[in-house]
Amino acid sequence: MQIYWSSMIVELILGLLWYLTHLLISLFDLWSHLSNCLECYLISSELLPKYRNLHFERLKCVGVVVDSREANNILKIKQLLRWLSTIGVKYVVLYDIEGVLKEFVGAGIEAPKDGISRTYLDPSAHGGMAIECISGSDGKEGIAKAANLLCPGFCNCDTHGHKLSGNALTEADMACALRAVGRDGPEPDLLLVYGPVRCHLGFPAWRLRYTEIMHMGSLKSMKYGSIMKVLHRFSQKNQNYGK
Repeated sequence: MQIYWSSMIVELILGLLWYLTHLLISLFDLWSHLSNCLECYLISSELLPKYRNLHFERLKCVGVVVDSREANNILKIKQLLRWLSTIGVKYVVLYDIEGVLKEFVGAGIEAPKDGISRTYLDPSAHGGMAIECISGSDGKEGIAKAANLLCPGFCNCDTHGHKLSGNALTEADMACALRAVGRDGPEPDLLLVYGPVRCHLGFPAWRLRYTEIMHMGSLKSMKYGSIMKVLHRFSQKNQNYGK
């Protein structure tokens, strides 16, 4: 009987500790969420001085990755593009793995002048901001074409006018092949990922060599303040890679 009561007391104490820990974690998560919402509101209202006059000279291109299950939220996508245009971004690469974004931007597609099969929105609709739309199939097709171009060149030790060093396939060889098939494209300085997981969701890896990747959470909870926070953090970083 004494052992039974002792085990009951131990179970009760452990249960109380478990619920107390769970309560503390829940309160901390709630506090973090509320403080983040408050900070985003203050940033949007321009009440925080450090977020008022930001300079984005290094920000030439921004990539936006959207989970395909949220990519059909047209209003959120358009709002995000308006915000980026207002901030001063000149080039945006939109990506979702299933190509949902290509479907909803189809009405505003402008034929590319360089003959390369990329999908663009009319820049005049977003203050002159160029918008490129790609999907997972573009990445697969691009790497397949580059591999087909490299294969005979690799066997003959010559790839599209670029000499291979020995039997080693270098990054320069791959970049040359991707450029030849029109799949190189600009490399985003910053990649904003809207989705449930912290990864680039299949965005072409050869365009992410020196890219800062930021996970932004769900698209439906997108906030202007959170974008400004990320851009401020990006402006404070010093990149030494690629120099």
